[in-house]
Amino acid sequence: MGVGERESWTTEEFGASHEGAVGVLLADGSVPDPVCIDMTSAGSGREVSQWSVYDGGGGVVRAPRAAALRAVCSCGWSGPPHPLPWEEFGEQDLAEAGGDVADTCAQEWDVHIVEVERSAITVPEPLAELLARVESEIEKLARTTPLAALRAARRLEVIAAQTAYWPALDAGRDATGEQTAAALGLNEDAAHDLLARFGRLSHYR
Repeated sequence: MGVGERESWTTEEFGASHEGAVGVLLADGSVPDPVCIDMTSAGSGREVSQWSVYDGGGGVVRAPRAAALRAVCSCGWSGPPHPLPWEEFGEQDLAEAGGDVADTCAQEWDVHIVEVERSAITVPEPLAELLARVESEIEKLARTTPLAALRAARRLEVIAAQTAYWPALDAGRDATGEQTAAALGLNEDAAHDLLARFGRLSHYR
């Protein structure tokens, strides 16, 4: 069974290639199936994997009790498990009592993303600083002259399309899908889509 609805985190650069969330482990170390929440009297509903529903309750939402929480990522990475001290929770709801543990998981995913950024191919520092300055200047311009900021952003869009065309074609020819994905910090599908978009190629392989 797949993963149900849950709160997740992404970054603008890496998107769904590195989508993080708080994962649940049961006492036997297994990952529980999504919980079905009935939405109508006919029994139709939605599947949820939000960590806070796994409180062992037998009411409207029937879910096993989580033994531990850990950070997980769509790339397959996972952080260490953090046991939930149920004996200390008392009458508190899991959403409240486990909040600090969930926050720790989020912080560990942040560290994972920093590692992803470091493992990706390096943008030369002068260019990285220039891009950061351009971003800052456009944000500053947007506070006083939104239309001018919009035109500046549009010019960046045109520059990206023009300057990335040949690199996209060269990368598609000279590097494997795995190499390209690793260099960009993306999964292979996302890397292929990026090359196709900048290289103005068909998305079909």
